[in-house]
Amino acid sequence: MAQKPKRREAHRTYLSYIDKSREYYAAHGYGQPYRWAAYDEVPLTKLSKPLSEANVAVVTTSFPHHEDGGAEPEAGKRKVVYHRPTDPQPERMFTMDLSWDKDATHTNDLGTFLPLDHLRAMADNGRIGSLNHRFFGVPTDYSQRRTGLDADTIAEWCAEDGVDVVLLIPL
Repeated sequence: MAQKPKRREAHRTYLSYIDKSREYYAAHGYGQPYRWAAYDEVPLTKLSKPLSEANVAVVTTSFPHHEDGGAEPEAGKRKVVYHRPTDPQPERMFTMDLSWDKDATHTNDLGTFLPLDHLRAMADNGRIGSLNHRFFGVPTDYSQRRTGLDADTIAEWCAEDGVDVVLLIPL
């Protein structure tokens, strides 16, 4: 089989999210193109203990329904980092304002994006040490400053709870 000749592409041949985002910001009058977050050091570390002894927590971008049964979270609550107990597991979460393919799938199965029952079962069979007593939620606010502040809050809560592993489950 003949090999394809090597050629240099002058432009990307696929849809570039980065380029489209920069074009969007420029078209809306922002003087400086969007700057993607970049880190010289990645804050990941090896586990200091086996996973079978680790306390595991979950961070989600979904929000609890009204306590009174309303469809959406209380006004203003979607912009605030929060924590809720993992037991009892919420019956449902509010996801309709988030970006996911609503034609191809649904969020009726809570275990697909907030797998507390699955993690509890893993703790029961010894695969993980424990499921943390609370899970954490963050808004889908795309500000790097805000994301950093929310991350600091979640890190403080994880330290308080002795969390060893955090599962980030954005929707």
